[in-house]
Amino acid sequence: MPARGWDVAGLQFLLARHGFPAGPVDGGLGPRTDVALRRFQAWAGLGADGVAGPATLAALRRSPPRSILRFLSPLAVAVGDGFGPRGATFHTGLDLPAPSGTPVVAAGRGCVESVGWNDGYGRLVVIRHRLGMTSWYAHLSRISVPRGGCVVAGDRIGRVGSSGRATGPHLHFELRLRGAAVDPRSGL
Repeated sequence: MPARGWDVAGLQFLLARHGFPAGPVDGGLGPRTDVALRRFQAWAGLGADGVAGPATLAALRRSPPRSILRFLSPLAVAVGDGFGPRGATFHTGLDLPAPSGTPVVAAGRGCVESVGWNDGYGRLVVIRHRLGMTSWYAHLSRISVPRGGCVVAGDRIGRVGSSGRATGPHLHFELRLRGAAVDPRSGL
């Protein structure tokens, strides 16, 4: 029987705060929490054993990762929904509401790592930058860059849409450091 309780809910919250959300913060140590815990441990340079022991808890008590690069905003609009807790889940990016079809630009120099469809993110572009940073652009109505193409800050990469699990037209913008979601505001 899996572990359940407030300690597990606290672990789930700390994992999400450090960029490794495990779905809802429900206090259940199930498979998603186990995967998030092991990913965090590997990211933090710990043995990825799935046990939240003293070294793992000490690493989770440190400040969460921040962007190590500076970026431009991919849209010149106010943030609609920010990075952080959203009900019982954790929002890993910024939602930038804009009319469908509004041009979206690359936030920084890099090469397009992937383009295509993702069930939750819809039409998605991921750009690899230096020092282990990636930027993610989701819910696009159109993608304007090929996989493998390189861009500089300000190059058009797509257009705002509401593809995937979206409640209306907006850009979901994420920054990740070696796979850990970081608050995009730390890089803007």
